[in-house]
Parts: sequence; structure tokens; C-alpha cells
Amino acid sequence: MGELLGLLKVVVVQGKRLVIRDFKSSDPYVIAKLGDQVAKTKVINSCLNPVWNEELTFSLTEPVGVLNLEVFDKDRFKADDKMGHAYLNLQPLVSAARLSHALRVSSGEMTLRKVVPDTDNCLVRESSISLINGEVVQSVWLRLCAVESGEIELKVRLIETRDGPSRMAMAANTGP
Repeated sequence: MGELLGLLKVVVVQGKRLVIRDFKSSDPYVIAKLGDQVAKTKVINSCLNPVWNEELTFSLTEPVGVLNLEVFDKDRFKADDKMGHAYLNLQPLVSAARLSHALRVSSGEMTLRKVVPDTDNCLVRESSISLINGEVVQSVWLRLCAVESGEIELKVRLIETRDGPSRMAMAANTGP
């Protein structure tokens, strides 16, 4: 495991147009993985447009990884059904945090970076990474893969460790 950059707070906000995996609906939950760290949301019964508003916390280390998400339908008497998967590359979030330290910005609100949908990500639409009251924040809608339909909304915040800002500023000044 590499050097600790801080905590990654991931709010799994909601899902939209999830697929039916039971008779008329599904009982969805989300499993999020970052490296060997795993966290899970609660199950929302009989819902294709669930609202979780649940915060999951991970340690973010170098090298920066990818946040993987899997959506499942909870079943009582058999294995849970897959409802799709998505991922979020965390490098743009960390790069934006380094930029905020290089610019020495710590208060107020400003957009640091925009990330556009392409073949290398699961974004549904453009996503902004912003600095809001000293925290680097990104709101995203991710399209679920390997499934007929479905999207997941996340709000991601990077909470840096005490020495994280100085280390990140040094990294920003020395290049990638």
C-alpha cells in the first residue's frame, strides 16, 4: 500500500432506470471497491429508481486507483442478481486537489476541472470538479455497463490528511 493522500468520501446518492431482476421490480444495493477496500449500501426494496444518500469512506493512497461500483438485486433464496457495474477514475480528482494547492486556494468556491464522457469512462454527462470551502468535490452520473439500462449518481469528496496538502503541493510543483 502506498502513501496516504487522505480519505475519499463517496455518497451513493441515487440510481435511475435500473433493470428489473425480480418479477416486476428489483431490490438494489451497491458495492463499492477501491483496491482491497469494500463498502456496501443498504438494500432498497422494490425500486428501480432508488435513493440511498449513503456515505461510504475509503483511504486514498498513491498510486491513485479506480473506484469500482457493482449494483446487485438482493434475493432471498438464491444468489443476488447483477444489475450492472461502473467505475470512476480518481486521478482527475487528485490532480484537481494538487492544482488547488499549487494555486494556494483554500476558501470560497471555484471549478478546478471538467471531465467529459468518453470511451475510457462511464460518465453520462460532463462532470465538474470543484473546490468548495477547502474541499475538492466531484458530482457524477455514471452509466452502468453490461446491462440494458441504469445510472448511478455519486458525490465524491477528497478529505486530505494533515500533511496531505503540503505533500500534494510538493507533488504539483515537481510534476507528475
